[in-house]
Amino acid sequence: MTSADPDPGFRLRDVALSAYGPTVVSSTGFGAVTPILALRARDLGADVATAAVVVALLGLGMLVASLPASAVVARIGERRALVYAGVLESVAMAVGALATSVAVLSAAVVVSGMTWTTFLMARQGFMIDVVPLSHRARSLSLLGGSHRVGVFVGPLIGAGLITLGGLTTVFWFAAASALASAALAWTMPDVGTERRGAQRERGHLSVWRVLVEHRRVLLTLGSVVMVISASRSVRNGLLPLWADHVGLSASTTSLVFALAGLVDILFSYPGGWLMDRRGRTIVAVPVVLTVAVATLLLPLATSTWSVAAAVALMAAGNGLGSGIVMVLGADSAPEEGRAQFLGGWRLCGDIGLSGGPFLVSAVAAVAPLATACLAIGALGLAGTAWTARQVGREDRRLAAERGLSRPAR
Repeated sequence: MTSADPDPGFRLRDVALSAYGPTVVSSTGFGAVTPILALRARDLGADVATAAVVVALLGLGMLVASLPASAVVARIGERRALVYAGVLESVAMAVGALATSVAVLSAAVVVSGMTWTTFLMARQGFMIDVVPLSHRARSLSLLGGSHRVGVFVGPLIGAGLITLGGLTTVFWFAAASALASAALAWTMPDVGTERRGAQRERGHLSVWRVLVEHRRVLLTLGSVVMVISASRSVRNGLLPLWADHVGLSASTTSLVFALAGLVDILFSYPGGWLMDRRGRTIVAVPVVLTVAVATLLLPLATSTWSVAAAVALMAAGNGLGSGIVMVLGADSAPEEGRAQFLGGWRLCGDIGLSGGPFLVSAVAAVAPLATACLAIGALGLAGTAWTARQVGREDRRLAAERGLSRPAR
């Protein structure tokens, strides 16, 4: 396997355009549309509750497509999957712009979620093929960082477009971004053709068979992925509620989250460098721990600056762990049935991302918000311990495979 061979002559800039270009472009369109989905639904006549459901359908689309998309990627390869996902995303965004009913918009959102999870899975597989193990964490951290750049810039562009042509203009921009991403993906090398040809001759493995064969990894490290993903989603679910609770305006809350986006981006590369040099645990633990600590301290945050400090703490840990889910998945993925395995891996992450907001809602429904913060923080501490244990085992396994007593320095 090429990616497992140390290559001191490898340079990330050699694959920068093909690896990160489609992600930045696609994420910019995605980032522009995501904040206005609820507003678009409201424009079409949805009430507040229905608009919230429309937004949630994006996660539903990602969740239901995780396993089927892995089978598609296994058969057609990463490059073609990225191209097809970009084209289909462009169609979904165009439908969203032209929609005259909430039902049509909802269908477009579900399709968008399905294409997005296909895109995420295919780009991860491409990086596993083209990047040696010695640079894996840095490359995947930058991949996560490139997504963050797009998601940060997208809403800024979207805000300008809304003033020029209304909400539908943002959907057309996202459609154009998706097509541009597909065009960039088309220029990528089609790696893995020999592997796919060999698998075709032997017969493609079913997704279920691969998941059963690797169930132990998915139940242990996969559960860590759920914990990490759920922790990340807490920031988007709990912090806006607390900001509103202490009287912060919507514009101030938006600025606080913009600060968090910058912190995320700044910590992306250092996190990858640490993972390559010191192992995965050193960044996996802070992702969960910073959320737990910040959530426990949140009841003390009653001013703009104290809320911003809590958000920045979470963002620092989240940014440091940029790409950690992809890195752990790449480390664990088998050579044969890799795409199918990564589909199961994505499913674990999507369950965590979807479950985090539901956890916040459930606890907040039966307890005061300050008590909910303490309860979720305590759960976060337990999740930190579990993450440290399981990822620590993975670090020792990787070190043993490399013939070292500790992760490479």
